[in-house]
Amino acid sequence: MNSEPHRRTIGSLRAVALDAPDIDRLAMFYEQLAGWQRVPDDDDEWITLDTGDGWRMGLQRAIDHVPPHWPDQDRPQQAHLDFRVPDIDAAAERARQLGATLLRRNERWHTLADPAGHSFDLCLNPDDPRTTLTGVMLDCPDAKALSHFYAELLGKPVTYEADGVAMIGEDGAQPVMFQQVERYTAPRWPDPAYPQQIHLDVTVQDVDAAERAALDIGATRLDGAGPNWRVYADPAGKPFCLVWTV
Repeated sequence: MNSEPHRRTIGSLRAVALDAPDIDRLAMFYEQLAGWQRVPDDDDEWITLDTGDGWRMGLQRAIDHVPPHWPDQDRPQQAHLDFRVPDIDAAAERARQLGATLLRRNERWHTLADPAGHSFDLCLNPDDPRTTLTGVMLDCPDAKALSHFYAELLGKPVTYEADGVAMIGEDGAQPVMFQQVERYTAPRWPDPAYPQQIHLDVTVQDVDAAERAALDIGATRLDGAGPNWRVYADPAGKPFCLVWTV
């Protein structure tokens, strides 16, 4: 276990965004599985979901979305979500009825794919009757290095480090976790042959200052921008956006 202060705060985690060809179907899946609620919005390309336990999830329409085939490293996942549930067998059966695919079972967690192909784990937590989102786990080639990058980007301290895994932030306060994998293949946004699958939106106050700070710690600017967002890649090649209020 390790906990250390971060050196700076560039931005704060606004949302975790999942790509999907049918965002309405995926929104309905998580509404029924985990009780998430839609945030009213007029955007046909994006749905925001409030998890009820502090997270904001974005669903981004991607017609050319190529789902991962976990654990196949020829079509690897880039990340997965971890849920806590009181009964993993009942939760897995409920998820299957809603359109998920069971990928693996063991005594303490089951791994499934949601209707868009994104992997998620149902982890046993018998002392709480709710279904809660524990965190988002990013696959990467170096868990320690990427955790320190995001600790500075998001202003969350590194709270756990072990062989091949790391975590920033506290349990219950939207932690981000990192899982080191062999044969890691980075996304090449916007190339659908190497899809991003998932990205983080990071809220900043001064985008130019935030960009300089993000580049200074190892980010790369990508060719994507809008009226209130710019696209970057982290040191593992995963896209993320700096977003601001206009």
